[in-house]
Amino acid sequence: MPSVQGMTTTHAEAAAAPAHRGGFLRQLGIDTQYVLLGFPLGIIAIVLSMTLFWLGVGTMIIWIGLPILFGTMYVARGLATVERARLGPVFGRQFPHPYYKSKPGAGPIARLFTPLTDGQSWFDLLHAMFRFIPSTISFALVVAWWSGALGGLSWGLWGWSLPNGPDDQDLPELLGFDGGYGTKVSLYLAAGVFFLGTLYWVVRGAALLEAYFAKGLLCGIHDLRRQVAAANEAREVAQQQKAAAVSAEATALRKLERDIHDGPQQRLVRLAMDLGRAEQQFATDPDAARATVAEALSQTRETLDELRALSRGIAPPILVDRGLQAALTALAGRCTIPVDLDAPRFERLDPAVESTAYFVVAESLTNVAKHSHASEVQVSVQRAAGGLLVEVSDDGVGGASLAKGHGLAGLDDRVRAAGGVLHVESPVGGGTRLTAALPLQGT
Repeated sequence: MPSVQGMTTTHAEAAAAPAHRGGFLRQLGIDTQYVLLGFPLGIIAIVLSMTLFWLGVGTMIIWIGLPILFGTMYVARGLATVERARLGPVFGRQFPHPYYKSKPGAGPIARLFTPLTDGQSWFDLLHAMFRFIPSTISFALVVAWWSGALGGLSWGLWGWSLPNGPDDQDLPELLGFDGGYGTKVSLYLAAGVFFLGTLYWVVRGAALLEAYFAKGLLCGIHDLRRQVAAANEAREVAQQQKAAAVSAEATALRKLERDIHDGPQQRLVRLAMDLGRAEQQFATDPDAARATVAEALSQTRETLDELRALSRGIAPPILVDRGLQAALTALAGRCTIPVDLDAPRFERLDPAVESTAYFVVAESLTNVAKHSHASEVQVSVQRAAGGLLVEVSDDGVGGASLAKGHGLAGLDDRVRAAGGVLHVESPVGGGTRLTAALPLQGT
């Protein structure tokens, strides 16, 4: 008795097979009608385009040729529109309407001349003039293969009604057969099987021959323009990221310089003064000297703490060693406002992404502690399909902004430098929600 799994697999394969065959038959029908219809369309296109074009060229000397040429361009454009619609089923996707040059604000004469200066219009005309060549080749192949398949398989039903000429008797004998009617049926049946077995690929190749010729002339410029636009957009994004990285680095260096100047540097200056005073007091007042040294030791510890805090701002060791989840946990524990942290553990990410996410949370918590007057903060870091989503929200007074001159401007530069997007919702009196979307490498 077959297993349930084996029965399920067999039924699935049986259900998939007709769908697969149906796809072949559907594509075969699409390609066949595309080629068969393309042949008469090619005749119409070459007659109209050639006649109108050369008539226009021949009568340009008396100016009547110009309107005829304009009309030829628009006729070719109409035929091209029809062909683009026919290309969709062959390739399994729709082709957008290309860009045609236009001058809306120009006068009537200038608008008449516009098609003559448009590259796509000339490609449409070339397709109308020369599409008959691939159409004829494709039409001959498709008709020959369909005729061979249908005629060979059905010859036994109607072949007896045809008169037998000398060639009909000689061919089986040349092949080593007796030349009887049954032998002829077998030969034609074998030929029909051959044509039927290769019918799909021959028809598909013939349709693609005609379709690629049309696609190259009717959609090539549009595809090229789209690729150029995509390249320009990518270049602009790269330039914006570069500028944001430079700005973020400059902001971080200025902040670091200010923090060092306002913190450890001032403490070191005071430490040097205290040690100098203690040196003088040792000879006259040892007790006061010891008190001064003790105070200097306290200043030293505070200075070390500030330097450690600054080093965490540059490259937190816990982030490098243990990952983003551990670093955010430590960051939440140091915040003066209660933090509800939702940061599940996942695999290590790109160091730049982890660093950016850490600084988004760190800078946000710093701003909340300094300016928001909030009672609670929610921090969420989630791995999504398109990247890493970082969200920090509080119930404070709101009013935060990404505009230049505000505290979050540097954070926005840092996020954009990583290829991400930073969004802030902070209505006055309604709290603040900061969301950063960071792309991951390979997504």
